[in-house]
Amino acid sequence: MCKTVFWGGRRMISLSGVNKRLGSFRLKDISIEIPDGYICALVGQNASGKTTLIKMILGLCRPDDGTVVIDGLNYQEAESEKRIRDITGIVPVNELMNSELSLLENGRCYGRFYSRYDESIYMEYLERFGLDRKIKFGKLSKGQKIKAQFAFALSTDPKYLILDEPTANFDPDFKQDFLNVIMQFMESGKKSVIIASHILDELDRIADYLIYLDKGELVYSGDIESFRDKYRIISGESYKVKLLKQEDIIHVEDRKYGTKALVVNHGYSKYDGALTVTVPTLEEFMYHYSKRGESVI
Repeated sequence: MCKTVFWGGRRMISLSGVNKRLGSFRLKDISIEIPDGYICALVGQNASGKTTLIKMILGLCRPDDGTVVIDGLNYQEAESEKRIRDITGIVPVNELMNSELSLLENGRCYGRFYSRYDESIYMEYLERFGLDRKIKFGKLSKGQKIKAQFAFALSTDPKYLILDEPTANFDPDFKQDFLNVIMQFMESGKKSVIIASHILDELDRIADYLIYLDKGELVYSGDIESFRDKYRIISGESYKVKLLKQEDIIHVEDRKYGTKALVVNHGYSKYDGALTVTVPTLEEFMYHYSKRGESVI
């Protein structure tokens, strides 16, 4: 397990020594800090703890142990909780809007809870996303509902935007527009985004910070470049891979045309010249890390 990298300056989100038990699942001793101005990928297999972590950050459930601090504020005080919710935009997996109200009516209903809600911005995003302001929320498809909630979240001028599996139901054309909107949101350098997603190739393209969870435990928390420096995919003939130090190997797999392994990286100079050495994508890392302990060489 990695140790948290602590950053100087102001912190976006800080969790310290957080534990949470939900039935048989447990989020175990999570300590992370995410600085302002980052797009953070929240990654892990199903049941790794991503949604539970998001709920903790949003104050939807409280830790059994430890502390959660958002922009220097915590959920213990009513005024602090109100301020946190005012500066946080959320696009959840579950629907938040009223099915019986139109998109315009939903904006007016929920916008009154946000001090910086701007109806004109909400209408601009609805038009950009191809949504009719007069249609009832309940009449929309799953993907359209996520677009509507995304438009509303942006219209509240949040400092922190938290997205839980936002692109799973988007069509390919809108996925690119979604990424463009995220990059525009980040232009000031003072706002931050957390994206939990299984669409890892998208996160590889835009994320500059990573939190990786596995079965409720923190595997990695830090900037994406440090993550890419830490691990390597080694490919080549089986007997060559067997010469690697066993303590460096996370998972190794024999394939039809050779052997591939995920290893902790200690520099290119240590690898045999006949081996192919590459930086793992998030998808490759997840695949191999989830199979650790199954390796046979």
